[in-house]
Amino acid sequence: MNKIAVVGTGYVGLVTGTCFAETGNQVTCIDIDSVKVQKMKNGEVPFFEPGLELLFKKNIKSGNLKFTESLESGIKDAEVVFLALPTPPEEDGSADLSYVLGVAEQLGEIISNYTIIVNKSTVPVGTSEQVQTSIQKNSKVNFSVVSNPEFLRQGQAVNDFMHPDRIVVGCSDDRARIVLDKLYKPFVESGSKIHFMDEKSSELTKYAANSFLATKITFMNEVANFCELIGADVDRVREAVGSDNRIGHKFLYPGIGFGGSCFPKDIKALLKSCNDAGYQFQVLNSVVQINQRQKTILFPKIKNYFKGDLAGKKMAFWGLSFKPDTDDLREAPSLYMIEKLLNEGVEVSVFDPEAMVNTKDILKDKVYYGKNQYDVLRNTDALVICTEWEVFKKPDFNKIKSLMNDAVIFDGRNLFDIDEMTEKGFYYSSIGRKLIN
Repeated sequence: MNKIAVVGTGYVGLVTGTCFAETGNQVTCIDIDSVKVQKMKNGEVPFFEPGLELLFKKNIKSGNLKFTESLESGIKDAEVVFLALPTPPEEDGSADLSYVLGVAEQLGEIISNYTIIVNKSTVPVGTSEQVQTSIQKNSKVNFSVVSNPEFLRQGQAVNDFMHPDRIVVGCSDDRARIVLDKLYKPFVESGSKIHFMDEKSSELTKYAANSFLATKITFMNEVANFCELIGADVDRVREAVGSDNRIGHKFLYPGIGFGGSCFPKDIKALLKSCNDAGYQFQVLNSVVQINQRQKTILFPKIKNYFKGDLAGKKMAFWGLSFKPDTDDLREAPSLYMIEKLLNEGVEVSVFDPEAMVNTKDILKDKVYYGKNQYDVLRNTDALVICTEWEVFKKPDFNKIKSLMNDAVIFDGRNLFDIDEMTEKGFYYSSIGRKLIN
């Protein structure tokens, strides 16, 4: 059993703290937001993440998981302090390290015994050195700085933490390495590996992994767009290409681009680091440009269907979050599409299983918020699908047709079978597949 402190209770911090508590450690999570802290003390998870609430409440009840606003009391007697702080993008794409370095300076004043400071935030190469310097300004005791990037997928974060593909630890101190090795041992008993390396390699690993996955998605979207021009079927292409075990099937599904808090931010941060070092990462520059275009790839299709006149049309949206199983709207393609349609005078109604509250914070009263997926369809001229939630995959097509003015669907996630759409008499436009009209 270790005493652990986690600074920051966003997706990464709270999942990290809860999962470490689940393996028998005493964990204190620290956040400056007093309202949020009180809610967590009351057993309320501040965001939607499948599987988290059960473990969260269980470990609060057992006493293994606690919360505080005080950094000083939160890290008291902690052997390991995890930093899970935001690193939002600056205008030039660089990662804002002010939260990380600010807390590091405070830690230098507070720690009274040897402490391992573990940076779980996604940060540019060289950040560990900056954290080291920030702590040293005020510290009178020995400490170690470790880079330990997270690889958690929103919607699957708990499972990803408890059953990781790999764990990456950047550590140049044997004392800290031994502690981290023991701390993560329960999570790798099924055969996963802890990759120990230097701090810079660890920091780059996170950026490289996310950038590669984003590139894979973007490549398949380009293939899909080409398929439409020549009359090929991207589903057949995807299945055959993915059968090559050097490539695999994951991240080959075409759609309206990627969003979220990780891929867009991390690519831009890596590009900025490359530029600062005098290196032009041309592939990633293209990924950014192509993905931004892909987010609104349905718009010209919609405008063409309505012969350029969208004013007064009514359209429903299924799915708002950037991906299913999360309420996160950061860089969500849906918001870009909705904005373009609103600017054309379209009346928009929306539904998402989890992201409605967050959407209201952004769009206010600009759209109608439906009670369910069918409520938003009443008297609409088209349905636009932006997120592949499970609840949307097997709808009542007869009900859809009865509620809409016309049976028209623009599917940004290829949820439905082409033959079925033909049989049921829908106008159906998807990504990289033939148009059904």
